[in-house]
Amino acid sequence: MLASDNRFECGEHLLELERPGRGGRDLRAWDAADELLLEYTDAHITTHHIAPGALAIIDDAFGALTLALNDMAPASIADSALLLQALRKNAGPNQLPVPAALNWQAPPEGPFDLILLKIPRQLDYLEYLLRWSNTVLSPQGRVVAGGMIKHLPDRCADLFAKLMGSNEPQRAKRKARVIVAARGEAGLEGWTNLKKGYVLPSFTGNAAASEEASLLGMPAVFARERLDIGTRVFLPQVAGAVARLTPGARILDLGCGNGVLGLSALIQRPDLAVDFADVSSQAIASARGNLERLAVEACARFYHTDGVPQGEHYDLILCNPPFHEGGTVGDHIALRMFRQASKALNSGGAFLVVGNRHLGYHAKLKKDFVRVEQRASDPKFVVLEARKLVARQ
Repeated sequence: MLASDNRFECGEHLLELERPGRGGRDLRAWDAADELLLEYTDAHITTHHIAPGALAIIDDAFGALTLALNDMAPASIADSALLLQALRKNAGPNQLPVPAALNWQAPPEGPFDLILLKIPRQLDYLEYLLRWSNTVLSPQGRVVAGGMIKHLPDRCADLFAKLMGSNEPQRAKRKARVIVAARGEAGLEGWTNLKKGYVLPSFTGNAAASEEASLLGMPAVFARERLDIGTRVFLPQVAGAVARLTPGARILDLGCGNGVLGLSALIQRPDLAVDFADVSSQAIASARGNLERLAVEACARFYHTDGVPQGEHYDLILCNPPFHEGGTVGDHIALRMFRQASKALNSGGAFLVVGNRHLGYHAKLKKDFVRVEQRASDPKFVVLEARKLVARQ
């Protein structure tokens, strides 16, 4: 029997779906754009005789599209590691095998006759997706793209007109819209905005202010064009915490983005071991690429995962947590990171975090840590250090 609040019903598709790790939050694992996309896709598959294996799905948030179209053996590609979690959570209750979840570190080569695309909020990332789609679509292939109208990026229609062949915006329905587009000529090769970046600040005294020390980010990476204000407040405190560590200590850059925090630590102290973790595959690819470009001889590992890598423990965890997940704004992601960090710290380890003042992280950290102290602040941001007790000998 399907629980009514988790019932996803669209045409002949009937699924039980939940968001992974929602912690009792009343959030559906799909939206009206998913329903509208499925309606158009079912009709297109029938009309154009799309064969199993010729369908790709891009950025299916929580598995609604991938599981509903399981019989088509789709290649499901997502930037977020949450898709794999969602597929693992939702496949079993629907008597389906867990499909593979691909990402942008190793995307499929195609060709595909149909690409189903959830339109992202970031215009640069949408351009990446459309350019990539042009490289893997068959000559007569189509992109069926959709999203909630309030979340569509500005100039979205202009971008489709610029990059794709003929495109047909469909009439809005249930506050969602679908665009059907043919393959265009613009690909990723030669695209100057594929990576954007800035010079790494020399807070440690070791990072040269030169092009060689710049950090680049792919389109889905947070603050890829300029150092965000919170990180600018954070970096001097990171340098101080890193300086106090003993050789061989382990650091985690949690939610690493382009890797600015962990890379700053490695430049300052190459004798430390740093892990980089982010839910975004493009963030992980960017951080890895930046380490290679900086040519720092150091011990570093990279994890495409939602939160702290499972089973790992650290002496210092650095975190500038996000405050939104898709269209949902709140502190639930940060609180999950806090809980995970408290369990992953070695005895006497420290969790260093930056956040907006109004989020009240100081009080919230006390639920998971013994001691919480303010290390720095400006009118908008605050840097906090949370510690666990040192185990008695």
